[in-house]
Amino acid sequence: MRIVVVGGTGHIGSRLVTALQDCNQDVVVASPSSGVNTLTGKGLAKALDGAQIVVDVSNAPTIQDDIALDFFRTSGRNLLAAEHAAGIQHHVALSVVGTDRLPESGYFRAKMAQENLIRASRIPYTILRSTPFFEYLTGIVESAADGNVLRLSPAPIQPIAADDVVVALRDVAMGRPQNREVEIVGPDRFYLNELAEQILAANEDTRSVVADAHALYFGAVLRDDTLVPGDHPRFAPTRFEDWLRRYVADALPVAF
Repeated sequence: MRIVVVGGTGHIGSRLVTALQDCNQDVVVASPSSGVNTLTGKGLAKALDGAQIVVDVSNAPTIQDDIALDFFRTSGRNLLAAEHAAGIQHHVALSVVGTDRLPESGYFRAKMAQENLIRASRIPYTILRSTPFFEYLTGIVESAADGNVLRLSPAPIQPIAADDVVVALRDVAMGRPQNREVEIVGPDRFYLNELAEQILAANEDTRSVVADAHALYFGAVLRDDTLVPGDHPRFAPTRFEDWLRRYVADALPVAF
């Protein structure tokens, strides 16, 4: 099979390309650096020529409401139109758990717009919704910083290792279209504020964390069900404690 990975040079995309190649798949990397621009349509027809599957793991350059919405709408329309012309048999997209439960967030509205385009396209599809990656938690925590205090929601969250998301994407791409949303989540559930405390402790950061039910997450107030999966998610194997232990070990200077 020839599989096109849109956003194939990014954090998830580059790992997915390697994972698919390790399974002897013919992979095309589609990104601006490879001459493919989904916002303008440049290079799309050539990239999709002879392909059967497209995996879209691209992301907006910013979470700013209007920019994110324009990116996902424009990119999605151009990509899906090119897929129609190329006869693509399976469109796979990476999305976010809670997309349908955070309409107050401009970024999540943009992701929902992307999903709606896919569902309306008549191309067989699978949307993989993931919880936040372990690797991105530090950025989420830092966005809540107010001097020496971090105000974070005590809402439940079930984060996941990026490598586990890559494995799930690989399996979905090589499987049959499901024409629905599939959720992938980490094995353990935490409260967001308590997770932040663990991250600060691992980084020997003395700032304090305050649980604030009104703290914003991507511009919206979280509820208890916002960032947790529905009834039948796929559970990833990597535990946060194990990942954090490796993260701390990798950050230590090499002993001579």
